[in-house]
Amino acid sequence: MKNLKVIAFTHKHVDLKDLGNLVICNEELDNRLINLKNNLDIPEIFYIGTCNRVEFVFYGPHELSDDFVVQFLDKMNFCVPAERMQNYLSQVIRYSGQEALEHLFRTSCSMESLVVGEKEILAQIRRAYDRCKAAGFTGDFLRLMMDRLVKTAKEVYTYTNISRNPISVVSLAYRKLREVKLKDNPRILVIGSGETNQNLAKYLKKHKYSNFTIFNRTVANAATLAAELQAPVYPLSELKNYKKGFDVMITCTGAPEAIIHDDLYQSLLNGEEDKKVIVDLAIPNDIDAEIIAKHQVHYIEVSSLQQIAEKNIQERYSELENAAKIIDQNIKEFLPILKQRRVEVAMKEVPEQIKAIRELAMTEVFANEMEQLDPQAREILNKVINYMEKKYIKVPMVIAKEILVKSAESESN
Repeated sequence: MKNLKVIAFTHKHVDLKDLGNLVICNEELDNRLINLKNNLDIPEIFYIGTCNRVEFVFYGPHELSDDFVVQFLDKMNFCVPAERMQNYLSQVIRYSGQEALEHLFRTSCSMESLVVGEKEILAQIRRAYDRCKAAGFTGDFLRLMMDRLVKTAKEVYTYTNISRNPISVVSLAYRKLREVKLKDNPRILVIGSGETNQNLAKYLKKHKYSNFTIFNRTVANAATLAAELQAPVYPLSELKNYKKGFDVMITCTGAPEAIIHDDLYQSLLNGEEDKKVIVDLAIPNDIDAEIIAKHQVHYIEVSSLQQIAEKNIQERYSELENAAKIIDQNIKEFLPILKQRRVEVAMKEVPEQIKAIRELAMTEVFANEMEQLDPQAREILNKVINYMEKKYIKVPMVIAKEILVKSAESESN
């Protein structure tokens, strides 16, 4: 357990705009993690990137010192300037061992989210893990941990009211959007077809909005959303040529900096002067600050939702204690399972070794004696040896498990 580590940058300690500098796009993730594993000798790892957190979960004996974190960021090719490195070191949160396990359980149960109780975080962590597992970055330890993490989160969502009347960042953005008096069937530009925009667009479609136009870096990746919204889709590079105007702009891309600057915005306005609505859920923001300063807009962004989120935390605060009890119980149950698995892994070669001893005895050590036995005697001897072989394999495992159970009971007492 002591080798479980988490390096975390979250909305609690990092400005959301700065957090965006640490987001890794899917196309670059594999190469970066390969570079990290090879250079720092990390056996298992996966990366979590959401709108309000970037975390690296890994298994290894490394000490999370400042020097190690600096190396970590360097090998992940974040290209952090030397003069800003101290700022990152002051913002990073480091977890090791059982503290790391508790943090991951609390995170998956949405107890550490910007909006407490949103279930999206569990799905996001599972997808992050599955992606890295498919790429070969995870192993046996993280598999066991994820199995228990999912079980724990499901119990929290089932047996507490932490997710009652669920509120996500997307639903909060939609509520803010509904407060604005929109035109009938407004023209809605959707820039980016990732999960966040998909969810927000589905809210709008559900409430009878239908006039969508989609722009995405890769048209093929937006095909599913375009079909669901019955909307045309264009490559992001064509945004500068769009001349049909808009009433609402919804944008959330993985770009490392703003993609909508004043000249492009002026082009999209196409001479229109009425007040527009912009929903910018990207981290960092897709909309350049100059646009907000120069133009009349209703601007909705992630950071503006924090006040609502804080109120949400207070409303659900009483449920945090109940959720924490479920997490504590699952950790107590998980630790003996982890110890048992360590024994199983350590002893996985026992059967092969016993078979090898048997083979040596039968074919070399007692070869002459075996040849002198009649068929019936040899058959009886084989039965006896088979029986003894099974017992020699089973008995050590049973004893080891009994020791683990008694150890767990004494620790709990």
